[in-house]
This record gives sequence, C-alpha cells and structure tokens, in this order.
Amino acid sequence: MPDLAQRVSAALAGRYTVERELGRGGMATVFLAEDLKHHRQVAIKVLDPEVAAAIGPERFLREIETVAALTHPHILPLFDSGQAGGLLFYVMPYVEGESLRDRLNREKELPLDDALRIAREVADALSYAHAHGLVHRDIKPENVLLEQGHAVVADFGIARAALAAGEQKLTATGIMVGTPAYMSPEQVAGSRELDGRSDLYSLGCVLYEMLAGQPPFTGPTAESVAHQHLNVTPRLITDLRPAVPAAVAAALQRALAKAPADRYRSVSEYLTALQASLSGTGSKESSGRPRAWSPRAVLVAGVAVAALAVAAGWFVSRSRHPRATTMARPEWVLMTDFEGPPDDPQIANAVRELVRTDLDQSSGLRSVPQEQVRMALAMAQRPESTRVTEAVAHELAVRNEFGSVLAGQVLRIGRGFSVVLRALDGERAALVTTLRQTAKDEDDLIPSVARLTRRLMRELEVKQGAIRATRPPAPAMTASFEAFKRYRRALDLQERLRVD
Repeated sequence: MPDLAQRVSAALAGRYTVERELGRGGMATVFLAEDLKHHRQVAIKVLDPEVAAAIGPERFLREIETVAALTHPHILPLFDSGQAGGLLFYVMPYVEGESLRDRLNREKELPLDDALRIAREVADALSYAHAHGLVHRDIKPENVLLEQGHAVVADFGIARAALAAGEQKLTATGIMVGTPAYMSPEQVAGSRELDGRSDLYSLGCVLYEMLAGQPPFTGPTAESVAHQHLNVTPRLITDLRPAVPAAVAAALQRALAKAPADRYRSVSEYLTALQASLSGTGSKESSGRPRAWSPRAVLVAGVAVAALAVAAGWFVSRSRHPRATTMARPEWVLMTDFEGPPDDPQIANAVRELVRTDLDQSSGLRSVPQEQVRMALAMAQRPESTRVTEAVAHELAVRNEFGSVLAGQVLRIGRGFSVVLRALDGERAALVTTLRQTAKDEDDLIPSVARLTRRLMRELEVKQGAIRATRPPAPAMTASFEAFKRYRRALDLQERLRVD
C-alpha cells in the first residue's frame, strides 16, 4: 500500500503538486504543495483515515464550508476542501515563518510587549469567530502562526467538524479533541456545551506560557494535567515573573478561573481588559495581586468549622509559590504513606501534608497529586486502598517515570518528635539521602518540618534561585498543630467523599 504522501499526490494530481510533509498530529498530516492553477505554495491538511471515518465526508465538508466563510486578518483562510482518493482534506495558505511553539521552544519566555500583542491578536480573531457562532476548541501555540511577527490562528476546521460528529466516535479511535495543557476545565470534564469562554481559558494558558516559559499546569501524564485543570489553582504569574504588571496578572487570573461564569463574559471583554492594562486604565479589580483560592478549602467547611478558621488560612498562605527567574521541567516526587506513632495516626498524615506543601514551593520539585497516585495504583491493578510503602512507591515510580520517592517517619520522643525523611531514586530505588529533624512538641512540628524540607531540597540539588532558601516558607497562620491535624483529617474525609 503506498504511503500517505503518494496517496495524496495521486488523489490531487492535476490540481496540486505535493512537495514534502510539513508535520503531523493526532488527527491530520500537513503537506507543502504547489497550487498549479494559481502558482502559489499552499499547505494541504489531510485527515487521518480513522478520524475521517469517524467524522464522515458529508459532515466534514459541511462544517468546513462554515469555517471557510471566516474572513479576518488574524485567521488563516481556507482556499479549498474536498474528498479525493478516499481522503478528506482542506487547503490553506502556506505561511512562511514559524509557529508560536517554534518561538517558545527557542526563547522560552517572550518579552512582555510581544506576548501581549500576540494574545491581543489571537483574542481579536477569536472574538470575530465567536460572533459567527464558531468555537475553536484547540487554541495552543502550535495553532498560532507568526507571519511577519503577527499572529494568525489556524485549524478551526477539524475541531469544528469533530464537535459536530460527536467526540464519542473519536474517543473510540483513541483520539482526543483538544490538547491537555490548554483545555478548559469544562472541556476536560467532557461538556458538549462549550462557548467562547472555553477558548478564553485556553488563550489564558497560552499567554501564561508566553510569560512564564511553561503552561499553568504540567505533569507526567495527560491525566495528571487534566486533574489540575479541574482542581488546582495556578501559581500567580507575578510569582514566576515579577515584572508582569498587576493589571495584566489580574486579567490573566480571571481568564483562568475554573468556572466559566467567573471568567470574562467574552473574549472581546478580555481583549478590552488587556488593552486597558497597558494604558494604565485597568479596573479596580486589577489594582492589586490576584487572589489565589483553594477549591479544597471550600469543601472542608462543613467538616470542622473551628479548625478551618485557622487551617484554611494556613493552606492558602502556604500554597503560594516562590518567585523564580528560570523555569525547568519539575522533578516529580512520589510520597509514600508516612509512618507515625500508633496512638495518633493523624500525626503522620499531617506531617506528610506539611512536607508536601513546602516541597511544592520549589519550581524544580513537585509532589505527585493524590489523584494521580490513585490512577497509578489502578493501572498497576492494585486496590485504591493499597498502602503506599517504599516497595509499592518504587513500582509506581518505574511504571510512571516519577523521578524520586520520598518516605517519611514520625517518632515520638517524650513530649517531642523526631521526623525522618528518606529520598530514593525512583528508577533504581537507591537511597539518595536520609535527613532527621527533632521537634520539642507538637506545636514545634510546623517550623521543624519546614526546616527539614528546605534541607531536603538542598540535598536534591534544587537551584537556590528556584526555592525560598533566603527566607522561611510562608509561615503557618496557626501555631496549633492540633488545629492542623483536624484540618488534615477533614481533607482525608473529603477525599473519601465523607462530606457529612
């Protein structure tokens, strides 16, 4: 059977001359070709045969016709489309330049003016498309082309046709509509009632990456990234790049709100906010640092009101991440279930959470989210209730390419405690370091664990500029370890859906 390039060449002979493959993704392959009638270079996008079968030629051509009606300076136009030789295709201008992804791969972080200009141009294109009833559904750096430095949005066609076909058909082929790092929470949740606010969230993720050098959420698997879109508040952009104006940071934080109702009502409203932020006329909302909010803290309220008053404040305070001048792919640390005194099992759980929170203040280290641990156990065909010992953690680390395993033990010494941390290489289970720290009593555990975790990060050779090595982590807003234990217990109950 001839390869795809030969099939395309044969199917389109007399109309286009295929020169070479430009790239391929999960749903289509792009070829550079010459338009024989108009004597110009074009890009021909050919759908994967399984995708084409799931969508169907009639629906594809009908939806492509709708997309072809878009005429905007920042939207890549469609020249042609059709079915030939059993293949579905559409034809676009060949843009001489690079994609935003190419530029980000080269520069990591863009100058503020360039990032905002690109975001405004993409927002302008999306605003126009939304006014015509079209939602893109796959805004990402790969779909933003830079033509003489200006943004042109590509690839409205496939996502539009896929939506009309029904994602269940595509899911059956193993293909996802959208890209996990840039999908809105409602898109991750599988909602079919997507509107322009979904594209707005995706654009917020792209702007975040242009400013910070990475998307708001990263992870070892698509599932872990999806979980964070649904449940985790992104780090403030000003923590990662302090030079970003407060008004821009506030506009970005609102665009990344979990609930569509909490975002701007439209991309055009977001565009207005970005333009106002540059002229210094931002709203009162943008006059200060945007507020980070923990969705988990809200659910704890019905469990322990007294503990929440002090503990939720602790969680929000300690969840803020440090400023970092450089960004690198984080090292994923899988934490075992900590061992503790038999007479008080909550102490071990609470100390584990203290270590996790301090660990996540490093831009070089990330603890594996609990939801991802559950998924890893399921993939290993282990019950969700399996205790994560060092042996189990090593197996999960190898299966999921987690870099390190961290085990912990809390020993009672009179009125005080000794906390022991053991870091192991995730692949070989070889011991990296063992650290100990004593606490004179329960209330001394919070600052003692903070000191211990800072030593751990230094032992793991995290760059000093990426952690708060020059000052202690954000202090707990309660000195009462008993209050924190109750808070930790509330989270445990919440995770088991015991919200009563």
